[in-house]
Amino acid sequence: MEESTLKTPDGGHLALYSYGNGQAPGHRRVLVVGGAFLTALIYRPFAAALSTQFGDNWAIDVYDRRGRGNSSEQPPDYSMDTEISDVALMLRHTGAQNLFGHSLGGAVVLNAVREFIEKSASAEEYKSLIPQRLAVYDPAINIDASVNTAWMKHFELDVQAGRTGRAIARMQRGMQFSPTLSRVPQPILALLIAGTSRFGAGKATRALLPTGVGELSAALQESHPAQRFAKLPTNTCFMAGSKSAAYFRATAQALHRAVPGSHYVETPKGMHGSVPAAFKDLLGEINDYFIDDQKV
Repeated sequence: MEESTLKTPDGGHLALYSYGNGQAPGHRRVLVVGGAFLTALIYRPFAAALSTQFGDNWAIDVYDRRGRGNSSEQPPDYSMDTEISDVALMLRHTGAQNLFGHSLGGAVVLNAVREFIEKSASAEEYKSLIPQRLAVYDPAINIDASVNTAWMKHFELDVQAGRTGRAIARMQRGMQFSPTLSRVPQPILALLIAGTSRFGAGKATRALLPTGVGELSAALQESHPAQRFAKLPTNTCFMAGSKSAAYFRATAQALHRAVPGSHYVETPKGMHGSVPAAFKDLLGEINDYFIDDQKV
């Protein structure tokens, strides 16, 4: 694994981690954009396993988005434009011609590629940023008002007041990540989460709550019609887990229907957390998509 730090145009910096062949050419590099409340460290098992699956001639690049890991905090004017600019920076630096986004990272790459395509009509420099292959797994994006965002303002207030258990409970119920937890009364769910968020992944989520306020707002606050993304590359692959929340599957399917020539892949037994956990079946499906006709 190779680690590097990139300076951003707005004075920040981003930590980049590369797995596999550091000299791999762009058509054999995949830039991974992670989800909310997750650091690049969490994606290490996934990135390492994927680089092994792809073989010696490939590299997997994953970076800490703003406000996490070894990257700088979100700037005062943080928005989806910040995320898109960071994706462009990473693509130019690594030369990667393949993009993969997980969860909220899926929203980031979909918005980024859509913008690159639009700008490429008048600016040649953006043509090189349009990926040869683009895949997202369980994209967290608000398509056709599929996300009720009424909870987000109260979520922000809870975070600001340090009510972490209540904030996480509100997010769990608002996003309906778990059909079971979504039915638990919020006060009880908040108490359960408060008791489990002191360790492991729960502790990491709690630490990233302030960052989550900005990124969830950037990705979900505004609803977009699926047709907004109709100009994405025809071979885009929309992926979802059969055990993921129904919202993720419905979103991936809606985007697939809107993008001519795209693919939809549903992983049996796949869950929302199957990406950082390097779920074997999902790794195989990702391998099939990116490697399919690049075996020369």
